[in-house]
Amino acid sequence: MQKRRAIAKEIIVSYGLIVIGAFIMAAGFVLFINPYKIVPGGVYGIGIVVHYITKGLIPFWPEGIPIGLVGLSLDIPLILLGMHLLGTKFGTKTILGSFLMSSFMMVLTYFIGEHDPLGLQEDILLSCIFGGLTIGLGLGLIFRSRATSGGSDIIAMILSKYSKLPVGQLLILVDSTIVLIGLATFKDWRIPLYSWIVIYITGKVIDLVVEGVNFEKSVFIISDHPEAIRQKIIYDLRRGGTFIEGEGMYNGKPRRIIHTVMSRREVSLLLDHVRRIDPDAFITVTDASEILGEGFKSLNE
Repeated sequence: MQKRRAIAKEIIVSYGLIVIGAFIMAAGFVLFINPYKIVPGGVYGIGIVVHYITKGLIPFWPEGIPIGLVGLSLDIPLILLGMHLLGTKFGTKTILGSFLMSSFMMVLTYFIGEHDPLGLQEDILLSCIFGGLTIGLGLGLIFRSRATSGGSDIIAMILSKYSKLPVGQLLILVDSTIVLIGLATFKDWRIPLYSWIVIYITGKVIDLVVEGVNFEKSVFIISDHPEAIRQKIIYDLRRGGTFIEGEGMYNGKPRRIIHTVMSRREVSLLLDHVRRIDPDAFITVTDASEILGEGFKSLNE
């Protein structure tokens, strides 16, 4: 019974993140991106281009085909193609996220309008910054629900499968191509420059949301006094660690390497201790983006 409750809670939280993330992302586009012809890659970047070039061409949509509708009409076939070529990793959650994103965007556009709703026409850079922040936050929440954003992500994954190139590089290439389409359409050099600012900020915020704000450090220590350092870690700092048996590359002598994970403040205390007992110790300190296990985040979260 308890296991069922845990599963139900996980499902509710997961789908809740998709709903909230899709709404925030849609708001970011409607308030900060769409009104200023910024083209930040993805299917909605294409949607912005199509929206403006179809203005006045279709009586039913005098302002142009809705951006959300264009995005959805591109997203769903791409998701189905991805499921066919890459497997079923693009399932219900991704389809739901795409549908909600499109729906929220059309509803918000209807009520807010699309002609400079916040009066940022004279400060596009500010619009880019907040657009990147909100879109990154929304996408980050969607990614945390273990869904994908679809669109250009799927195109990059398909190209990677057949070209053997890294997905990250191909994603940059795909989004940059869409940005250049915006340049060719609107014939304004400022558009790609603003668009790349949005893409950069969005990526940084996604990383922050998905990985969290972590202050933990991963520490490797090679010292002639491993036992004294062990005493400090276990009995003073109340942390654990691991001895790794190694061998000196230069002299071939056996060495005991200490590996431990702790907060930034604890690292400062540990380094001060090591500095006193072994000034010749070799220490490597790196950021730990995510730590799972006893004493940190549970593996089941």
